Amino acid sequence: MSDAIKVGFVPLSAAPRGILVVFCDDGLKVGPATAKALGGANELVKRAATAAAFKGKSGAALDILAPEGVKATRLIVIGAGKATSLKANDLLKFGGVAAGKLAAGTSAMTIMAELPDGAMTGEQAVAIAAGLRLRAYKFDRYKTKKKDGEEGGSRADVSLAVGDVASAKKAFASAGPVVDGVIIARDLVNEPPNVLYPEEFARRASLLRKLGVKIEVLDVRAMDKLGMGALLGVGQGSARPSRTVIMRWDGGKKGEAPVAFVGKGVCFDTGGISIKPAGSMEDMKGDMGGAACVVGLMHALAARKAKANVVGAIGLVENMPDGNAQRPGDIVTSMSGQTIEIINTDAEGRLVLADVLWYVAKKTKPKFMVDLATLTGAIMVALGTEHAGMFSNNDELAGRLLTAGLESGEKVWRMPLGPEYDKLIDSQFADMKNTGGRHGGSITAAQFLQRFVDGTPWAHLDIAGTAMGAPKTDINQSWGSGYGVRLLDRLVADHYERK
Repeated sequence: MSDAIKVGFVPLSAAPRGILVVFCDDGLKVGPATAKALGGANELVKRAATAAAFKGKSGAALDILAPEGVKATRLIVIGAGKATSLKANDLLKFGGVAAGKLAAGTSAMTIMAELPDGAMTGEQAVAIAAGLRLRAYKFDRYKTKKKDGEEGGSRADVSLAVGDVASAKKAFASAGPVVDGVIIARDLVNEPPNVLYPEEFARRASLLRKLGVKIEVLDVRAMDKLGMGALLGVGQGSARPSRTVIMRWDGGKKGEAPVAFVGKGVCFDTGGISIKPAGSMEDMKGDMGGAACVVGLMHALAARKAKANVVGAIGLVENMPDGNAQRPGDIVTSMSGQTIEIINTDAEGRLVLADVLWYVAKKTKPKFMVDLATLTGAIMVALGTEHAGMFSNNDELAGRLLTAGLESGEKVWRMPLGPEYDKLIDSQFADMKNTGGRHGGSITAAQFLQRFVDGTPWAHLDIAGTAMGAPKTDINQSWGSGYGVRLLDRLVADHYERK
């Protein structure tokens, strides 16, 4: 895996190289090791802060070129705000701010991992490192020519000066794979659809075998034998055959029931016969953001050797409008035996998930299931791009996800479920129809999915507003965000590894 930034750890006493990054509070106070490293530049910082009206606000940066009194090409002071209000996600942000200061041609940066009250913990320093790597990510592999500045700070060598090098390295060994998982998910979402189609997606997921993940790939024949008519109906109009991939990481107690994560993997969505408008249809290459997250998550868990048994399952299809495509009015039979009337072929993701959810519930008997899907535009109307919509049949699981969202910064907001909404997807010709009309669109989609979990504790995350095209942040400048990897890794860690 290529990486824009190489991160290493050195003692706080090490001489700085290249750009020097330090932290101060809202009173411009720095830590003792930082003050020593700045030497004669301490007064320079105060003068520059006054001139620039820099007050040490959280995430604000003061950039001083060719600073006198310190051996550094540039000096960047990042505000940490009030020490009492510092949160874990702030450290991620600070790392992103530092990475944003890496200009074209930058080769070295030293970051003093110290706050005014002393050296950061290993976990805090690693959060800085994670923010650096997440912000520095770029997807430009298909550019043969780059404009001035587009190369950014690629291949930068960053040293984090820490109080305890061994502790930081140990923490990095666990946190690094999670960042790798986010990068994998981003790469998958950003890939063009002529490159990443169901068979190729399945091949890339299968690379996780190298980490000890057990992989099973179901082809069309195998899915047809299982009766997965809902998923197969979506893909029948494409020249690219559909696939389902089952990934299993057995890192927990032998024989203990797994937890499961299911991802929607529509590698391209034209809408099928109910074809979408041409405007922005190119964005539908990202309609597999849920599946991308699950692959990234399974990488993270396996690479850091998570002490948990986890199943990841993804349904991979293309929704295309050829002469064999599914029609509005068709009735398909799902793996569960329930029949579905197709009202709109652009409500396809729930059909894919229906069969994969049922397969996972019946074949693996998980403690709980969480599915992720770029499912509805309606969730963006309701929540914008700051939260994923969460629907659940289990209050305890919903509570864990809310907590993990706040801890990771990948926030979720619980939305309602109820039998009243089921009436909107009842069909006069089949057991249900695949859309309930305009009102409550994200809710009726979740009600549909709930019919295929067979009573398993379950949560559905509608990530249409967060997985792709979301506003850029201090830790993400990419179109594909990799949303969900850090959230679900934290869910697994909090419940199974930090008891």
